Amino acid sequence: MQVIVAGAGIGGLAAALALHASGHEVTVFEAVPTILPLGVGINLLPHAAEVLDELGLVEALMAHGVATRELVYFNRFGQRIWGEPRGRFAGHAAPQISLHRGALQGVLFDAAVERLGAGRVICDRRLLAHEEGEGRIVARFVDREGVVWTVPADLLICADGIHSAARAGLYPDEGPPVYGGRILWRATSLAAPFLTGASMIMAGHQDQKFVAYPISPPGPDGRQTINWIAELTVAESLRREDWNRRGDPADFLPRFEAWRFDWLDVPGLIRGAEAIYEFPLVDRDPLPRWSHGRMTLLGDAAHPMYPIGSNGASQAILDARALVRALAAHADPVEALAAYEAQRLPATAAIVAANRGNGPEQCMQMAQDRAPDGFERIEDVFAPGELEAIAARYKVLTGLKRASEPRA
Repeated sequence: MQVIVAGAGIGGLAAALALHASGHEVTVFEAVPTILPLGVGINLLPHAAEVLDELGLVEALMAHGVATRELVYFNRFGQRIWGEPRGRFAGHAAPQISLHRGALQGVLFDAAVERLGAGRVICDRRLLAHEEGEGRIVARFVDREGVVWTVPADLLICADGIHSAARAGLYPDEGPPVYGGRILWRATSLAAPFLTGASMIMAGHQDQKFVAYPISPPGPDGRQTINWIAELTVAESLRREDWNRRGDPADFLPRFEAWRFDWLDVPGLIRGAEAIYEFPLVDRDPLPRWSHGRMTLLGDAAHPMYPIGSNGASQAILDARALVRALAAHADPVEALAAYEAQRLPATAAIVAANRGNGPEQCMQMAQDRAPDGFERIEDVFAPGELEAIAARYKVLTGLKRASEPRA
Protein backbone atom coordinates (compact mmCIF):
# COMPACT_ATOMS: atom_id res chain seq x y z
CA MET A 1 0.00 0.00 0.00
CA GLN A 2 0.93 3.64 -0.36
CA VAL A 3 1.37 5.05 3.13
CA ILE A 4 1.92 8.64 4.24
CA VAL A 5 3.63 9.20 7.59
CA ALA A 6 3.18 12.74 8.94
CA GLY A 7 6.08 13.49 11.27
CA ALA A 8 9.77 12.54 11.20
CA GLY A 9 10.20 12.18 14.93
CA ILE A 10 11.21 8.93 16.56
CA GLY A 11 7.80 7.29 16.27
CA GLY A 12 7.15 8.43 12.72
CA LEU A 13 10.54 7.32 11.43
CA ALA A 14 10.33 3.96 13.22
CA ALA A 15 6.90 3.41 11.67
CA ALA A 16 8.15 4.41 8.22
CA LEU A 17 11.10 2.02 8.42
CA ALA A 18 8.98 -0.86 9.70
CA LEU A 19 6.31 -0.27 7.04
CA HIS A 20 8.95 -0.13 4.32
CA ALA A 21 10.52 -3.35 5.56
CA SER A 22 7.08 -4.97 5.27
CA GLY A 23 6.81 -4.03 1.61
CA HIS A 24 4.72 -0.86 1.74
CA GLU A 25 5.50 2.27 -0.25
CA VAL A 26 6.09 4.95 2.36
CA THR A 27 6.58 8.71 2.17
CA VAL A 28 7.43 10.75 5.26
CA PHE A 29 6.50 14.44 5.55
CA GLU A 30 8.06 16.59 8.29
CA ALA A 31 7.01 20.12 9.28
CA VAL A 32 10.45 21.56 10.09
CA PRO A 33 12.77 22.57 7.21
CA THR A 34 15.78 20.73 8.65
CA ILE A 35 16.13 17.88 11.14
CA LEU A 36 18.39 19.11 13.94
CA PRO A 37 19.80 17.12 16.89
CA LEU A 38 17.54 18.74 19.47
CA GLY A 39 16.96 17.72 23.06
CA VAL A 40 19.27 15.92 25.44
CA GLY A 41 19.46 12.32 26.61
CA ILE A 42 16.92 9.57 26.10
CA ASN A 43 16.60 5.92 27.11
CA LEU A 44 15.60 3.30 24.59
CA LEU A 45 14.09 0.38 26.49
CA PRO A 46 15.07 -3.16 25.46
CA HIS A 47 11.69 -4.18 24.01
CA ALA A 48 11.81 -1.11 21.76
CA ALA A 49 15.47 -1.76 20.95
CA GLU A 50 14.41 -5.24 19.81
CA VAL A 51 12.14 -3.62 17.20
CA LEU A 52 15.02 -1.50 15.91
CA ASP A 53 17.34 -4.49 16.05
CA GLU A 54 15.00 -6.29 13.65
CA LEU A 55 15.53 -3.31 11.34
CA GLY A 56 19.32 -3.65 11.67
CA LEU A 57 19.84 -0.41 13.58
CA VAL A 58 21.03 -1.35 17.08
CA GLU A 59 24.71 -1.45 16.15
CA ALA A 60 24.49 2.08 14.74
CA LEU A 61 22.66 3.27 17.84
CA MET A 62 25.20 1.69 20.19
CA ALA A 63 27.95 3.63 18.40
CA HIS A 64 26.29 6.78 19.78
CA GLY A 65 25.45 5.67 23.30
CA VAL A 66 25.86 3.42 26.31
CA ALA A 67 24.32 0.05 27.18
CA THR A 68 22.67 0.84 30.51
CA ARG A 69 23.80 -1.68 33.13
CA GLU A 70 21.48 -0.86 36.03
CA LEU A 71 18.71 1.42 37.28
CA VAL A 72 18.99 2.51 40.92
CA TYR A 73 16.68 4.63 43.09
CA PHE A 74 17.95 6.73 46.01
CA ASN A 75 16.43 9.08 48.55
CA ARG A 76 17.41 12.75 48.80
CA PHE A 77 20.36 11.85 51.02
CA GLY A 78 21.84 9.51 48.42
CA GLN A 79 20.80 6.37 50.32
CA ARG A 80 20.01 3.41 48.09
CA ILE A 81 16.34 2.34 48.00
CA TRP A 82 16.16 -0.18 45.17
CA GLY A 83 18.05 -1.22 42.06
CA GLU A 84 17.97 -3.77 39.28
CA PRO A 85 19.94 -4.72 36.14
CA ARG A 86 18.69 -3.47 32.78
CA GLY A 87 18.71 -4.59 29.17
CA ARG A 88 20.97 -7.52 28.33
CA PHE A 89 22.30 -7.41 31.89
CA ALA A 90 18.76 -8.42 32.94
CA GLY A 91 18.44 -11.13 30.32
CA HIS A 92 16.71 -9.18 27.56
CA ALA A 93 17.49 -9.95 23.93
CA ALA A 94 18.47 -6.32 23.27
CA PRO A 95 20.28 -3.66 25.31
CA GLN A 96 18.74 -0.69 27.02
CA ILE A 97 20.49 2.16 25.22
CA SER A 98 21.11 5.60 26.72
CA LEU A 99 22.01 8.17 24.07
CA HIS A 100 21.31 11.69 22.86
CA ARG A 101 17.80 12.10 21.50
CA GLY A 102 19.22 13.81 18.42
CA ALA A 103 21.48 10.82 17.78
CA LEU A 104 18.55 8.41 17.96
CA GLN A 105 16.48 10.53 15.59
CA GLY A 106 19.50 11.01 13.32
CA VAL A 107 20.15 7.28 12.95
CA LEU A 108 16.47 6.69 12.12
CA PHE A 109 16.37 9.62 9.70
CA ASP A 110 19.52 8.54 7.83
CA ALA A 111 18.19 5.00 7.56
CA ALA A 112 14.86 6.28 6.23
CA VAL A 113 16.57 8.41 3.56
CA GLU A 114 18.76 5.48 2.54
CA ARG A 115 16.02 2.85 2.44
CA LEU A 116 12.96 4.81 1.34
CA GLY A 117 14.91 7.14 -0.93
CA ALA A 118 15.69 10.84 -0.44
CA GLY A 119 12.59 11.82 -2.42
CA ARG A 120 10.38 10.03 0.10
CA VAL A 121 11.57 11.87 3.22
CA ILE A 122 10.37 15.41 2.67
CA CYS A 123 10.88 18.29 5.11
CA ASP A 124 9.09 21.65 5.24
CA ARG A 125 5.66 20.04 4.92
CA ARG A 126 3.30 20.73 7.80
CA LEU A 127 0.11 18.69 7.93
CA LEU A 128 -3.02 20.79 7.47
CA ALA A 129 -5.87 18.35 7.07
CA HIS A 130 -7.01 15.18 5.39
CA GLU A 131 -10.11 13.85 3.70
CA GLU A 132 -11.21 10.39 2.66
CA GLY A 133 -13.20 9.01 -0.26
CA GLU A 134 -13.43 6.21 -2.81
CA GLY A 135 -11.03 3.90 -1.01
CA ARG A 136 -8.24 6.49 -0.70
CA ILE A 137 -7.19 9.25 1.67
CA VAL A 138 -5.83 12.64 0.69
CA ALA A 139 -3.54 14.61 2.98
CA ARG A 140 -2.82 18.32 2.57
CA PHE A 141 0.47 19.85 3.64
CA VAL A 142 1.76 23.42 3.56
CA ASP A 143 5.35 24.67 3.24
CA ARG A 144 7.00 27.85 4.57
CA GLU A 145 6.01 29.76 1.45
CA GLY A 146 2.35 28.94 1.97
CA VAL A 147 2.17 26.49 -0.94
CA VAL A 148 -0.32 23.68 -0.29
CA TRP A 149 0.66 20.17 -1.35
CA THR A 150 -2.06 17.55 -1.88
CA VAL A 151 -0.94 13.93 -1.53
CA PRO A 152 -3.18 10.86 -2.05
CA ALA A 153 -2.45 7.49 -0.42
CA ASP A 154 -4.02 4.35 0.96
CA LEU A 155 -3.21 5.18 4.59
CA LEU A 156 -2.24 8.21 6.66
CA ILE A 157 -0.24 7.66 9.85
CA CYS A 158 -0.11 10.82 11.93
CA ALA A 159 2.94 10.92 14.18
CA ASP A 160 3.09 14.70 14.41
CA GLY A 161 3.77 15.02 18.13
CA ILE A 162 2.09 16.31 21.25
CA HIS A 163 0.76 19.35 19.35
CA SER A 164 -0.58 17.12 16.55
CA ALA A 165 -2.57 18.91 13.88
CA ALA A 166 -4.30 15.63 13.08
CA ARG A 167 -5.38 15.14 16.68
CA ALA A 168 -6.56 18.75 16.90
CA GLY A 169 -8.62 18.23 13.75
CA LEU A 170 -10.31 15.20 15.28
CA TYR A 171 -10.74 16.74 18.73
CA PRO A 172 -10.81 20.54 18.24
CA ASP A 173 -12.04 21.23 21.79
CA GLU A 174 -9.31 19.29 23.57
CA GLY A 175 -7.16 22.32 24.43
CA PRO A 176 -3.48 22.45 25.37
CA PRO A 177 -1.52 19.65 27.06
CA VAL A 178 -2.24 19.08 30.75
CA TYR A 179 0.42 20.54 33.05
CA GLY A 180 1.53 18.08 35.73
CA GLY A 181 2.69 20.62 38.31
CA ARG A 182 6.41 20.10 37.82
CA ILE A 183 9.23 21.67 35.79
CA LEU A 184 12.17 19.71 34.39
CA TRP A 185 15.57 21.28 33.75
CA ARG A 186 17.57 19.07 31.41
CA ALA A 187 21.21 19.19 30.31
CA THR A 188 24.39 17.24 29.71
CA SER A 189 27.71 17.70 31.50
CA LEU A 190 31.16 16.19 31.10
CA ALA A 191 32.04 14.49 34.38
CA ALA A 192 33.77 11.50 35.91
CA PRO A 193 31.81 8.23 35.76
CA PHE A 194 29.69 7.34 38.79
CA LEU A 195 28.77 3.91 40.20
CA THR A 196 29.29 1.36 37.37
CA GLY A 197 29.91 3.98 34.69
CA ALA A 198 26.75 2.74 32.97
CA SER A 199 24.23 3.34 35.77
CA MET A 200 20.97 5.25 35.53
CA ILE A 201 20.03 6.82 38.88
CA MET A 202 17.02 8.62 40.27
CA ALA A 203 17.22 10.41 43.61
CA GLY A 204 14.74 12.34 45.73
CA HIS A 205 10.96 12.19 45.67
CA GLN A 206 7.95 13.53 43.80
CA ASP A 207 8.47 17.21 44.60
CA GLN A 208 12.23 17.23 44.12
CA LYS A 209 14.03 14.71 41.95
CA PHE A 210 17.34 14.32 40.17
CA VAL A 211 17.99 11.83 37.36
CA ALA A 212 21.37 11.11 35.79
CA TYR A 213 22.84 8.60 33.36
CA PRO A 214 25.79 8.53 30.93
CA ILE A 215 25.17 8.76 27.19
CA SER A 216 28.77 8.27 26.07
CA PRO A 217 31.69 6.07 27.13
CA PRO A 218 34.58 7.77 28.95
CA GLY A 219 36.89 9.82 26.74
CA PRO A 220 40.71 10.07 26.90
CA ASP A 221 40.44 12.32 29.95
CA GLY A 222 38.33 9.74 31.79
CA ARG A 223 35.16 11.84 31.69
CA GLN A 224 31.92 10.94 29.97
CA THR A 225 28.83 12.84 28.89
CA ILE A 226 26.27 12.62 31.67
CA ASN A 227 22.66 13.42 30.89
CA TRP A 228 20.77 14.82 33.86
CA ILE A 229 17.32 16.12 34.79
CA ALA A 230 16.49 18.26 37.81
CA GLU A 231 12.79 18.33 38.63
CA LEU A 232 10.82 20.50 41.04
CA THR A 233 7.17 21.03 41.85
CA VAL A 234 6.10 24.43 40.48
CA ALA A 235 2.49 25.43 41.01
CA GLU A 236 1.84 26.93 37.59
CA SER A 237 3.46 27.00 34.17
CA LEU A 238 2.15 28.96 31.22
CA ARG A 239 5.08 28.06 29.01
CA ARG A 240 4.65 25.78 26.03
CA GLU A 241 7.11 22.88 26.02
CA ASP A 242 9.98 23.53 23.66
CA TRP A 243 13.24 21.60 23.25
CA ASN A 244 15.05 24.92 22.67
CA ARG A 245 13.87 26.89 25.72
CA ARG A 246 16.94 27.81 27.79
CA GLY A 247 16.75 27.33 31.54
CA ASP A 248 18.36 29.36 34.31
CA PRO A 249 20.20 27.36 37.02
CA ALA A 250 19.31 30.07 39.53
CA ASP A 251 15.72 28.79 39.34
CA PHE A 252 16.59 25.34 40.72
CA LEU A 253 20.28 24.93 41.69
CA PRO A 254 19.86 26.33 45.25
CA ARG A 255 17.41 23.52 46.01
CA PHE A 256 20.04 20.92 45.08
CA GLU A 257 23.07 22.62 46.66
CA ALA A 258 23.30 20.12 49.52
CA TRP A 259 22.96 17.05 47.28
CA ARG A 260 26.61 15.99 47.47
CA PHE A 261 26.69 12.23 47.79
CA ASP A 262 29.83 10.16 48.18
CA TRP A 263 29.14 8.73 44.71
CA LEU A 264 27.81 11.85 42.88
CA ASP A 265 28.21 15.64 43.21
CA VAL A 266 24.81 16.89 41.99
CA PRO A 267 25.47 20.67 42.21
CA GLY A 268 28.84 20.15 40.54
CA LEU A 269 27.15 18.31 37.68
CA ILE A 270 24.63 21.12 37.29
CA ARG A 271 27.36 23.78 37.26
CA GLY A 272 29.24 21.83 34.60
CA ALA A 273 26.42 22.03 32.06
CA GLU A 274 27.09 23.81 28.79
CA ALA A 275 23.41 24.60 28.19
CA ILE A 276 20.31 23.90 30.27
CA TYR A 277 16.82 23.47 28.83
CA GLU A 278 13.57 23.98 30.70
CA PHE A 279 10.57 21.79 30.02
CA PRO A 280 7.18 21.63 31.82
CA LEU A 281 5.89 18.18 32.74
CA VAL A 282 2.84 17.65 30.53
CA ASP A 283 0.71 14.93 29.01
CA ARG A 284 -2.79 14.59 27.59
CA ASP A 285 -5.83 12.62 28.65
CA PRO A 286 -6.30 9.37 26.69
CA LEU A 287 -8.57 9.62 23.67
CA PRO A 288 -11.64 7.47 22.95
CA ARG A 289 -10.34 6.76 19.42
CA TRP A 290 -7.16 7.08 17.36
CA SER A 291 -8.27 5.54 14.07
CA HIS A 292 -10.80 7.13 11.75
CA GLY A 293 -11.15 5.23 8.51
CA ARG A 294 -7.80 5.19 6.74
CA MET A 295 -5.95 7.43 9.21
CA THR A 296 -4.63 6.83 12.70
CA LEU A 297 -2.45 8.44 15.34
CA LEU A 298 0.89 7.15 16.61
CA GLY A 299 3.40 8.08 19.32
CA ASP A 300 2.99 11.42 21.10
CA ALA A 301 0.14 12.38 18.78
CA ALA A 302 -1.78 9.41 20.20
CA HIS A 303 -0.59 9.10 23.81
CA PRO A 304 1.76 11.79 25.19
CA MET A 305 2.88 10.73 28.66
CA TYR A 306 5.17 11.88 31.45
CA PRO A 307 8.82 10.86 30.91
CA ILE A 308 8.59 8.36 33.75
CA GLY A 309 9.92 4.87 33.24
CA SER A 310 11.61 5.99 29.99
CA ASN A 311 8.50 5.04 28.03
CA GLY A 312 7.72 7.94 25.68
CA ALA A 313 9.90 7.10 22.67
CA SER A 314 9.88 3.37 23.42
CA GLN A 315 6.08 3.15 23.35
CA ALA A 316 6.03 5.02 20.02
CA ILE A 317 8.37 2.38 18.58
CA LEU A 318 6.12 -0.37 19.95
CA ASP A 319 3.21 1.38 18.21
CA ALA A 320 5.12 1.01 14.94
CA ARG A 321 5.55 -2.73 15.43
CA ALA A 322 1.89 -3.20 16.35
CA LEU A 323 0.78 -1.20 13.32
CA VAL A 324 2.83 -3.31 10.90
CA ARG A 325 1.59 -6.53 12.45
CA ALA A 326 -2.03 -5.39 12.23
CA LEU A 327 -1.62 -4.54 8.55
CA ALA A 328 -0.13 -7.97 7.92
CA ALA A 329 -3.00 -9.69 9.72
CA HIS A 330 -5.90 -7.82 8.07
CA ALA A 331 -6.51 -7.50 4.33
CA ASP A 332 -8.78 -4.50 4.89
CA PRO A 333 -6.60 -1.52 5.97
CA VAL A 334 -9.50 0.06 7.89
CA GLU A 335 -9.88 -3.14 9.91
CA ALA A 336 -6.11 -3.20 10.42
CA LEU A 337 -6.06 0.31 11.89
CA ALA A 338 -8.96 -0.59 14.16
CA ALA A 339 -7.06 -3.68 15.36
CA TYR A 340 -3.91 -1.61 15.95
CA GLU A 341 -5.94 0.83 18.04
CA ALA A 342 -7.64 -1.94 19.97
CA GLN A 343 -4.26 -3.28 21.02
CA ARG A 344 -2.34 -0.10 21.69
CA LEU A 345 -4.86 2.48 22.95
CA PRO A 346 -5.78 0.73 26.22
CA ALA A 347 -2.17 -0.32 26.81
CA THR A 348 -0.80 3.20 26.49
CA ALA A 349 -3.73 4.76 28.37
CA ALA A 350 -2.80 2.57 31.33
CA ILE A 351 0.80 3.83 31.16
CA VAL A 352 -0.38 7.46 31.06
CA ALA A 353 -2.38 6.81 34.23
CA ALA A 354 0.45 4.93 35.94
CA ASN A 355 2.95 7.67 35.13
CA ARG A 356 0.66 10.24 36.70
CA GLY A 357 1.04 8.16 39.84
CA ASN A 358 4.86 8.16 39.42
CA GLY A 359 5.03 4.65 37.94
CA PRO A 360 8.00 2.70 39.36
CA GLU A 361 9.38 5.92 40.86
CA GLN A 362 6.70 5.76 43.55
CA CYS A 363 9.24 3.89 45.68
CA MET A 364 11.11 7.19 46.17
CA GLN A 365 7.98 8.98 47.39
CA MET A 366 7.15 6.07 49.67
CA ALA A 367 10.65 6.27 51.16
CA GLN A 368 10.22 10.02 51.66
CA ASP A 369 6.84 9.55 53.35
CA ARG A 370 7.98 6.72 55.60
CA ALA A 371 11.52 7.91 56.38
CA PRO A 372 11.78 11.65 55.63
CA ASP A 373 15.03 11.95 57.58
CA GLY A 374 16.66 8.93 55.97
CA PHE A 375 17.13 5.38 57.25
CA GLU A 376 19.69 2.99 58.66
CA ARG A 377 18.35 -0.05 56.78
CA ILE A 378 15.99 -0.09 53.80
CA GLU A 379 14.45 -3.24 55.32
CA ASP A 380 13.10 -1.03 58.10
CA VAL A 381 11.20 1.07 55.52
CA PHE A 382 9.77 -1.50 53.09
CA ALA A 383 8.24 -4.91 53.71
CA PRO A 384 9.96 -7.95 52.16
CA GLY A 385 9.19 -8.14 48.45
CA GLU A 386 7.43 -4.75 48.36
CA LEU A 387 10.00 -3.02 46.16
CA GLU A 388 10.27 -5.98 43.79
CA ALA A 389 6.49 -5.98 43.41
CA ILE A 390 6.39 -2.28 42.48
CA ALA A 391 8.97 -2.82 39.74
CA ALA A 392 7.30 -6.00 38.48
CA ARG A 393 3.84 -4.42 38.18
CA TYR A 394 5.17 -1.60 36.04
CA LYS A 395 7.08 -3.99 33.78
CA VAL A 396 3.93 -5.99 33.15
CA LEU A 397 2.01 -2.79 32.43
CA THR A 398 4.56 -1.52 29.91
CA GLY A 399 5.34 -4.86 28.25
CA LEU A 400 8.94 -4.93 29.43
CA LYS A 401 9.54 -8.68 29.70
CA ARG A 402 12.70 -10.72 29.35
CA ALA A 403 13.29 -12.96 26.35
CA SER A 404 12.62 -16.03 28.51
CA GLU A 405 9.18 -14.77 29.52
CA PRO A 406 6.02 -15.13 27.40
CA ARG A 407 4.85 -12.06 25.52
CA ALA A 408 1.27 -10.93 25.30
